Amino acid sequence: MEPLVSVRPGTVVSTWTLDCFAGRVRSTADMVSQVCDPRFINPQTGPFYVEGAEPGDTLAVHFRRITPRGARGVSTTVPLFGSLTATHFTAMLHEPLPERTWIYEIDRDAGVVRYDALDSPYQVDLPLDPMHGTVGVAPALREVRSSLAPGDWGGNMDTPEMRAGTTCYLGVNVDGALFSLGDGHARQGEGETCGVAVECAMDTELVIELIKDAPPTTWPRLEDDRYLMTTGSARPLEDAFRIAHTELVGWVRELTDLSRMDAYQLVSQTALTPVANVVDTSYTVVAKMAKRYLQGLPAMSGAHERLCRP
Repeated sequence: MEPLVSVRPGTVVSTWTLDCFAGRVRSTADMVSQVCDPRFINPQTGPFYVEGAEPGDTLAVHFRRITPRGARGVSTTVPLFGSLTATHFTAMLHEPLPERTWIYEIDRDAGVVRYDALDSPYQVDLPLDPMHGTVGVAPALREVRSSLAPGDWGGNMDTPEMRAGTTCYLGVNVDGALFSLGDGHARQGEGETCGVAVECAMDTELVIELIKDAPPTTWPRLEDDRYLMTTGSARPLEDAFRIAHTELVGWVRELTDLSRMDAYQLVSQTALTPVANVVDTSYTVVAKMAKRYLQGLPAMSGAHERLCRP
């Protein structure tokens, strides 16, 4: 798509996003298959044209604030979608799981989202943990990809690590990068098992920086105050695992000048591997290493530390 707005590196962007259903699912009676057009699921805010961004650069996006816009979120099951049901990719003869919709009350002051069971009076408060499921730039080769898909451009990675305080690094593929974001989640379990988190519209404040003259960022990377993280998106799941860990080995080598085998060994003994999603067109795995094992070596020219400053 053509960019909607141009921003300079260093710009603080205050914006908002619709939920993945564009606000069409409002009650437990609303079924996604009846109220949503599947062509327009997961709308994005953007694209933003980042001035000076060229292929080979890295875009650094630091999330300062991610806040639910309203007091309610929704989750659903969708026919032929999710990790524990028959899907278009895993065809079975049995019927799809039933289509249901759950409404979550969001209490921002208390920092909770309230789970209410549909078939019994069971209720429990879950920690509010806002994040963006879809963060990315335009793919290479002028490809047009669905906002439901993750890949080396970012996209619908659905990792809970994409929360406030995190910096996301994305390799630039086209002039201006064409950055976009959406798919706000009030919270999501790792794996997004049923395929739908607690979806809600978001108010977001972020700051964008451009990193030049550095090794290319071939897959999205994340950094917070404690961890360096790499991502891989593919099917089968083990290939997503392999991409994420290969990328982490490479990043450790960049920072430490360790040999490939020494870096491989260090990653093998320190990495954590949260599964982001096992439901999208490609699955996403995150590999993360505590920064304390890297002896304070700054990553990405110290971009995260700079972007955390007020």
